[in-house]
Amino acid sequence: MSTERLLREARRMLHDGGLSGSFLVRDLHTGDELGIDPDTELPAASLVKVPLALATLERIRRGELDGSALLEVAPGRITTPGPTGISRFRHPVRIAVDDLLYLSTSVSDGVAADALFELTPPTRVAGILRELGIRGITVRHTMRDLTDTPAERLGSADVHLAHALAIDAGTSGRGHRVPQLDITRANTGTARAFVDLLQALWTPSPVHPGVAARVRALMADNLLRHRLAPDFGSDASTWSSKTGTLLNLRHEAGVVEHADGQVFAVAVLTESRVPASHQPGAEALMAQVARMLRDRLRQM
Repeated sequence: MSTERLLREARRMLHDGGLSGSFLVRDLHTGDELGIDPDTELPAASLVKVPLALATLERIRRGELDGSALLEVAPGRITTPGPTGISRFRHPVRIAVDDLLYLSTSVSDGVAADALFELTPPTRVAGILRELGIRGITVRHTMRDLTDTPAERLGSADVHLAHALAIDAGTSGRGHRVPQLDITRANTGTARAFVDLLQALWTPSPVHPGVAARVRALMADNLLRHRLAPDFGSDASTWSSKTGTLLNLRHEAGVVEHADGQVFAVAVLTESRVPASHQPGAEALMAQVARMLRDRLRQM
């Protein structure tokens, strides 16, 4: 099958599965890449926690923050809901900045991320990205702002209505009645921008080697492995990644390192036309298409 035919088939599969989005796979040794609409901008959801980790670690390296400093995170002070980590705690905790990095990045704990955003606000995160030459990722708001959507205001029996609104209330210019889905107001990025970020973390770049190594380790420890990991993780490869989920958005960006030395950065940002919270078929389809692109690159 030619590359053009493979891309047509991948687009057909995505359309039939109710998905669209921004895909890119890049060989980090050769620079060869293959994608589907890699420059389509989408809200970043929890993918923003990777730039947050990078900015926090860079400030620790500069001596502006102390990774061992203990912060008190009290229920009610940071109100970001979420299914993991401190989000589920009932009592105040004192926790080190370094451990908040683990919870935010590897466990995708929104409360931990907001504690880090209190130290390094979104505008500062965005500024550090620019200083390091990383373009195309916009950081505008915290996780608390991200999660104040119609889904949190409706009961579980009506959550499909929030997804229907997410699907139907957008504009042709990618504006949206839900602020977190409006690319002029949300944290945003493209598959290409996140692959560029991954390349800066996995290959020599203005990012300090020690900072890059720590972010890579946090992504290798990612506990959420239901999306792309089944197609990229194996005994002969290592998959390091970060997921992002918001209403009808399902994302993942990561790097697969093969035992034969090949290394590929993969970024998949998708939006679904199906008004449902749980879509295991969409998760599997994302991974299938991303692997098709990776497999073709390995053959080139």
